[in-house]
Amino acid sequence: MKPYPATLLNAITLIVMSAWAYFTMETGSTTALIPMVFGLIFLLLAPGVKKENKLVSHIAVALTILVILSLYMPFKGALDRGDNLAVFRVLLMIATGVIATMAYVKSFRQARAGKS
Repeated sequence: MKPYPATLLNAITLIVMSAWAYFTMETGSTTALIPMVFGLIFLLLAPGVKKENKLVSHIAVALTILVILSLYMPFKGALDRGDNLAVFRVLLMIATGVIATMAYVKSFRQARAGKS
């Protein structure tokens, strides 16, 4: 997968899963909306990623890795609570983040190989 569609996939997944979590929680915790904010940021970065802007792509990969790492505690909490839907949502967000990261790294490697 190329970086641009991977960025869009990751952004849409973060937005949809975050909204799902927020609107289905009994407490409606605003922390469930944090991934949505990152999803919106990725949507803003997507045109730069599409144009293969190096700075934008590096920002996107750094934020993607940050999101993946940040989802560890919600994943652990969902497992501890035995909340299978929350486990699914968080795993899906992590998976699309990993896919996007792999797409960025592959793109960076191809760009570097092209320079040689």
